[in-house]
Amino acid sequence: MNTLMSWSGEMLVARLRELVELETPVGSAAHLVVGAEVLAEWGAGVLGRVPEWVVVDGLPHLVWPAVEQRVLLLGHFDTVWPAGTLGEWPFEVAGAVATGPGVVDMKSGIVVMMAAMALVADTSRVGLLLTCDEESGSVGSRALIEREARRSGAVLVGEPANPDGALKVARKGGSAYRLTVHGRAAHAGVEPHLGVNASVEAAHQVLAVKAFADEGAQTTVTPTALTSGTTSNTVPETATLAIDVRAWSTAELARVDGLIRALSARVEGASLSLDGGFSRHPLSVESSRGLFEVARGAAAELGMVLPAGAWAPGASDANFAAAVGAPTLDGLGGVGGGSHSRGEYVDVGQLAPRARLVARMVERLTGEPFGRSSGAEAGLISTL
Repeated sequence: MNTLMSWSGEMLVARLRELVELETPVGSAAHLVVGAEVLAEWGAGVLGRVPEWVVVDGLPHLVWPAVEQRVLLLGHFDTVWPAGTLGEWPFEVAGAVATGPGVVDMKSGIVVMMAAMALVADTSRVGLLLTCDEESGSVGSRALIEREARRSGAVLVGEPANPDGALKVARKGGSAYRLTVHGRAAHAGVEPHLGVNASVEAAHQVLAVKAFADEGAQTTVTPTALTSGTTSNTVPETATLAIDVRAWSTAELARVDGLIRALSARVEGASLSLDGGFSRHPLSVESSRGLFEVARGAAAELGMVLPAGAWAPGASDANFAAAVGAPTLDGLGGVGGGSHSRGEYVDVGQLAPRARLVARMVERLTGEPFGRSSGAEAGLISTL
């Protein structure tokens, strides 16, 4: 198969369709293995080497390490959509807009990265890492991400750009907690006074943690999943509350962490226990600044509109890469929006320009000349 032809122009939409129609719901090992097999073949075709399979808790991650790894391309192939979603919400293209489960987050990013590598003359100093548990917190892949980031000169992340094409130069960090309330069960109708109601205590804690947010600093502290009790006629003995924290600075995450760890019970006889803590440190503009300038320089060379930089409130695996000291830039994947919603979409007209941009960045960062543009291949490059 002609690798360049398979990733040129009109083939990008076909590749995107193939990947979206290959459902890869997070946590489903059977689906993810099938997806990994396809991606292993694609990656071998553009990088000229087979990947290492790193299986953690039965879930497959793919890594193509380079001996002298000047650039790491980082992405994930799991989606938030359960198996069977495609039957009720199929992949469709209307004009320049494609929709479907995972189309922008981040299967279009994988297509962009693969197409970019098909354009790079020498990929021997480029690594590629595709994980399959990003949507559940990257618990199994975090160590792998950190390992590959540490040995890389730069990390380019294929998560989606903003709808206006802006690259993501900063991301909030996040913490996750589970607060457990311990009470005492009793018959709700006969002798409720003998119980210690965990639901009432949990209600106090919901209001308490919500007050830890700081609107001025854009720090959010959100009580999310709450469960309590067993039956409708029993005073609840236990309750659990999940707490989601997002902030632009590690200092803010530390402030909220201290407040959450200092929580105390309000209902007499109740007690609290806490699990969790920091999950992702912020991606700062200091980590991305140099690569953002490389991106703008590459765009200028290609005659493209210079991309803007955006601050993204959500976290990604870029946070892990930046936290170990690797220069990191995010948002180099598809241009679109609506991630995690039925309105998810990507502009397929931007797939080829994005691939050219990523390829040019890689070549600037590795010192390689741009493009496999000699002879018959020149026409294919022009379609990208």
